[in-house]
Order: sequence, then structure tokens, then C-alpha cells
Amino acid sequence: MAAGGSASRRAQEARRQERLLREQWQAARAEAHRWEAASEGEQRVAAQLLVLTERGWRLLVDRRWPGTRAANVDMLLVGPGGVFVLDVKNWRATPHIDGGRLHADGTDRDEHVRKLLGMTRAAEGAVASLGMSPVAVRPLMVFAGRRMDTTVGRVRLLGEHEVGPALLNEPRRLRPEAVRALGDLLERAFPEYEGSSVSDSSLERPPAHPDPADDGLFDIEGLRDAALEEALQTPIEQWMTFLHPDQLALVRRNWSGPARISGPAGTGKTVVGLHRAARLAQRTSGRLLYVTFANNLPRVQSTFLKTMSPAIADRVDFRSVHQWAQEFLRSRGVDVRLRGDKAETAFSLAWKHTGRGGPLTEIDPTPRYWREEVDYVIKGRGITSFEEYAAVRRVRRGPALRRAHREAVWRLYETYEELRVERGVHDFNDVLSLALAEAGKSEAPPYAGVIVDEVQDLSLVGVRLLHTLVGDAPNGLLLIGDGQQAVYPGGFRLSDAGIDIRGDRGQILRVNYRNRREILEAALAVVADESFEDIDGLRTSGRREVELTYEDGRVLRSANSTLPEHDQALVEALRAHSSDNLGDAAVLCPSNRAITHYQRLLTQSGIPVCLLEHYDGHPIQAVKLGSYHRAKGLEFKHVYLPRHDDHLTPSATAPETASERRQLAHSQLFVAMTRARDLLWLGSVRAS
Repeated sequence: MAAGGSASRRAQEARRQERLLREQWQAARAEAHRWEAASEGEQRVAAQLLVLTERGWRLLVDRRWPGTRAANVDMLLVGPGGVFVLDVKNWRATPHIDGGRLHADGTDRDEHVRKLLGMTRAAEGAVASLGMSPVAVRPLMVFAGRRMDTTVGRVRLLGEHEVGPALLNEPRRLRPEAVRALGDLLERAFPEYEGSSVSDSSLERPPAHPDPADDGLFDIEGLRDAALEEALQTPIEQWMTFLHPDQLALVRRNWSGPARISGPAGTGKTVVGLHRAARLAQRTSGRLLYVTFANNLPRVQSTFLKTMSPAIADRVDFRSVHQWAQEFLRSRGVDVRLRGDKAETAFSLAWKHTGRGGPLTEIDPTPRYWREEVDYVIKGRGITSFEEYAAVRRVRRGPALRRAHREAVWRLYETYEELRVERGVHDFNDVLSLALAEAGKSEAPPYAGVIVDEVQDLSLVGVRLLHTLVGDAPNGLLLIGDGQQAVYPGGFRLSDAGIDIRGDRGQILRVNYRNRREILEAALAVVADESFEDIDGLRTSGRREVELTYEDGRVLRSANSTLPEHDQALVEALRAHSSDNLGDAAVLCPSNRAITHYQRLLTQSGIPVCLLEHYDGHPIQAVKLGSYHRAKGLEFKHVYLPRHDDHLTPSATAPETASERRQLAHSQLFVAMTRARDLLWLGSVRAS
């Protein structure tokens, strides 16, 4: 190939595209000039948008606003980037934002914003029948003769020259058949305005390659199926625009007080939570707080929301509960000295002085079990007196403790606290308790709503803290989670936190959108014989009924005689992926030691790795690697679980706590297995 040949071809293609766009613009401009009733400004904006109709967009002009006598909607635009409601302005004065309101020529013009938002709500209601999320319907105010790109609340303000490029740069949300179906639906919902000189038939552009199957309306069920199928073909990070009707109803619902969404793994609880966050951000003026337990999830969820609804993403704070509590305490001038290593040393000394050799070793001789008792039962529940601890019901803790044992635990706790205070440090439970006390002293941060994801993994003190921020206000607190997926010891009931979920404020999702049948069956087999107590206090069977949306899937079991053989089988399985779909795969491990081992193995084998603790939700062509705990709230097309059964056999030295350990290990493995959508690889080493 001659030097510069590739650059020459690119230049030729660029010039060809420029000629094509110029021809399309001239044709669109001539078309817009025939709209006699339209103003010069509207004609110029329409010409910009008519160019988009050559590229798969559908334009509806001068439509009647349903539910009003005479009001009209300037334009509705449906295309690959979603649904847009446009209000075209041809003002003499330059618009600007002052104090969060629209102004022009020294006059408050915010009533135009409110009117456009009303039109947008009407469009949201119309497309909801097709299962389209409200976040995919967006209001645009376009100013003829101006150059601008800014926002006022949810509304994006664009100049006539910016609107076309802005819409073309929108991420793809809709397939062509969805564009046609939504266009037809909106055409019926927003009838042609009487007296309009603009005929929508003049805006129709036949597809370059007509498909006989395109004739007729696209049925609603077919559209939903097509949207789901589209999701299967795209990276897992690309957020779905369409929701199941049950999910969409929860996104749009108004609740009179605290609410909870539960359901088995894969039923889309987090999907609903994020779409609801976007919905509330569009309709409230205050900030929203979206909280989870794991430190890595807020980064991922924030990225997803920015992809879904960039206009409001900066009004939602994504934090782990401990991260938020530390920031809150610093803002109030409270000194936080969180030192996990020194706190661990303090507990080790406390165990040496008051635990080892005492009555607690009759039940479990390992200090880890009793550290969990202090963390999750005593400090996690905010217990401050022995009388309270002696009477408390230890949720999800196996062996019954006689009074002598509880007295020994309390001595261990008091010794630990003395040594911790002596060293001048806090542990993670202290951070939440300090934040709860501070939030109760004065006015809490002004959040319009708090959404708590994976609520079953929080401590009772953490839930009380988040409830304090919004109380029982309508749409204030939404708790999302499933007790079967608890991966930490201990637990609580919502009633212990003073939270009353009544009537329809408690909703259960029952349709699995993630796991293929074979994968879900394998996962359920792990927990089928183990009932669990959810945070509502109800005991539920390990095998729950769930409706599946996907059938085909694979579970591959790789049993090997030695660890080197097992690891080689894992490497070969991962190498079977092409370089452009490695990002769809995840290797999940039960311990940090195993993560270190497999990070070294994969790196030495030339397989790129992204640790889950660094993953932020953006597509990356590398195998995700992390713990079962950090995989909570995530999903991957292909999941690999090396040596998955190694940790399922509890130590024989602690028979009293073996059942509790086994059930917790099964729950953790269940969570890891249900992260898989299409393929689940289960590795094991079984010496012959």
C-alpha cells in the first residue's frame, strides 16, 4: 500500500459524507420552508431535525397536547437516542439561567420550563404502555438564532446549530423497530394540531433497504422481546431503556412512607432502584442519596446512572454507607480516627486476655467467630448494656448462648472497647454510631430521598442512620434487598429499626431477567435445603418460585486432580474468549488470598485483568477479578468460579457453629453463581 493511502481514503470518505449532509440539509431546508404556519425560527430548527430523519429518526411536528383544549407541542422526536419533547423558541433576547430559573430580557420565563415538563410527563405516560422507562424521555428547549448548550433542572437548552449534533451524539437506546412503534404510538397519543400546515406524511423518509417484515404496527409484546434481545447483544454495562411492566410500575409509583422492594436474585431490583433514582431526581428539587454496603458498587452505579440519564446524574450522591458517614462526620467537625489495623490488634489482645481458654472456646475456639459476634450483634445493633445483649434475639446466628456465654462475650466486648479507646482509634461500627448520634442532634442533610441497595448487608445501626435522614416522608426511604443473598453474619428485622412497611409499600419482584435456566437451577441446588429469615422477619424456603425469561445457558464443571491442572483448565477456558468479549467475563473468588493467586496466574498467562475494586462500570476489555462479596449487585455474561467448593466444608474444630458457617458459605456461593447470565464455570480440585 502506498504511503498515505489509508489517509487519502479517509479524506475521500469525509468529503463524501460532507456532500451527503449538505444535500440532506438543502432538501430539509426546502421542506421546512413549505411549512407556512411555522415561524422562521421553527423552520430553521426543523431543517436541522429533518436531516436526522435520514438517519433513522421520526419527527412529529405541531401536535396537540392531550388533556388540554388548545395547547400544542412544537415537536416530538423519536430515534436511536430515545424520545425527545421539543419546544422551539425564537426570542429576541438571549436566554440565561439565574438562580436555577430561566430568564430573558430581564424577565422570569420559567413558566415555559414548567409547561415543557408537563408535555414531557404526558409523553412519558404514553410510552409507558410499551414498557419504556421515563428516563428515556427528555425535554429539549431549542432557541432559534442562538448558540448554547446548558441545562435548567431536567431541561436541556440548545441553540439551533447545537441540537442536531447533540442528538446524533446520544448513545443508542432504541432499535429501528422500537423507533417505529414509539413513533406510531406518539402519533396517536398526540394528534395533529388543528389548522397545522405541516403534514407528517411529508416528513416520512422511506428506509434505504425496505424490509417486508416492517409492514404494520409493531406489537407491544414483540417490542418488549426485541428490547430484551437487544440487551443480550450489547455489553453488560449498556443500560436497558425498556423495563418489564412490573418494574416500570415501581419506578413510577408514589409511596406514602418507607417502602421496600425484594425478590430473588436476578429479578432486577437494582435496575428499579436506579431508574427510580432518575425518576425522583427529575421530579424533586432536593438531592438524592443512593447507598450500598460495598465500596466498589457506588462507582459502578454512578456510571450506569450517567449513561441512563446524564442530565440529572449530578443530583444523586452514590456512596457506601461508611463512606457517607465519614464525610458527614467531617462536615460536622467530628474527629474520626478509623484505623482497622489498630482496632484488629486491640481485639486480638482482648481475646488473649479474656477470651482464649474461657467458656467461649467450648462453642468456637477461633477468635474470628467472636469478633463477628461483637461486630454484628453488639456494636452493629447499637447495644450498650449487658441486659440488652442478654435478651436480644441473635438473628442468623447458629448456636444458642447460655447466660454464662453471653457474660463471657460481654467481658470480651468491654475489654476490646477499653483497649480500642486506649489506642485512640475507631472501628467501622463506631463510624456509623457516631454519625447516627450526630444526625439526631441537629437537622439532617436535606435529602429528598434515600435509596438503600443490598439493605440486608447493612447493620441495624446503618439502617437507623439512613432512616433518620428522611424519616417516614412520602417517597423518602426505599429499601432494596433480599435476605437470601446476605453474605455477612448476623442480621436484623426492620421493626428493630422502627421502620414500618405497610400494604403496597412492600413489593416483591418475581421475574428473573438475568440467569438462564440451567444456571439458576445449579445455584438453587446450593441453597435449596436452607430456609432463611428475611429482614421482614418471615422465614422463607431456600427454593423460591421464579419466572424465567431466558432458557438457554450452560453450566460447565471442571473437576481436576491437582491445582495446576485446575488452573490450566481455567486459563484455557478464558483464552477461548475473543479479545473483544473478555470484558464480559468475571473470575470470582471466596478469599483475598485466592484473588492474589489468580491475579498472578492470569497476568502471567497474558490475560488482561481488572480488579473489581477498581472497576467503575465503564466497558473494559479485561477479565473482572474479585471476591464474591464485591460481585454483589453486578452481573456478567460469563462467570468462572475456581475451586468453588473449597470453602464449603467448615472446620471440624468448631462443630457448634458448623451449621451457621455452612449456611453462610452457601449463601455467598449462591450470590457468586447468580452473577452469571449465559455461562457458569465451576472448577474444583478433587484428589484421587
